[in-house]
Amino acid sequence: LENFIFKSIFFSLSLPVSSPSPLSPPPPLQVFGGLVWMLVASAELVVFPNPLGWVMFVSVFCFVVTTLWFFIFLCGANQSGIWPSLDVGYHFVAVVFYLSASVILAYVTLLRATIQSLQGTSDGLKIYRLDIAAVVMSYVATLLYFIHAIFSAIRWKRS
Repeated sequence: LENFIFKSIFFSLSLPVSSPSPLSPPPPLQVFGGLVWMLVASAELVVFPNPLGWVMFVSVFCFVVTTLWFFIFLCGANQSGIWPSLDVGYHFVAVVFYLSASVILAYVTLLRATIQSLQGTSDGLKIYRLDIAAVVMSYVATLLYFIHAIFSAIRWKRS
């Protein structure tokens, strides 16, 4: 039962170890990472120094690398002994990147809330709501990358 629970959680939150069907849904890491990317890109630039470039870099970088990682696993090219350690390393780097981007995004959203309360425009409220959604998706992506990194480390220790 414990092995079944581990496998079901690992496969639902992680990249597949075996070849999935071509009709399987995209991994949650790519879905939430793509949502962060789209929500940040849809917001306007801010008047203060803009740290959202780092947020965009992290979301695009992790989205592209995770997609490449997915296709490597899909094609079965991950059969050598170095792949489990690369999997752990990449996902821990992604956790650190996404956590830093999430904190920056939350700070920018807080600043925009202050500006929005002073201006009171409906466009500003729409952008503020998009920023809130981006912050939530960014923290969810961080959590999913962290969970994947933990399960990858467990798999790495077992191999």
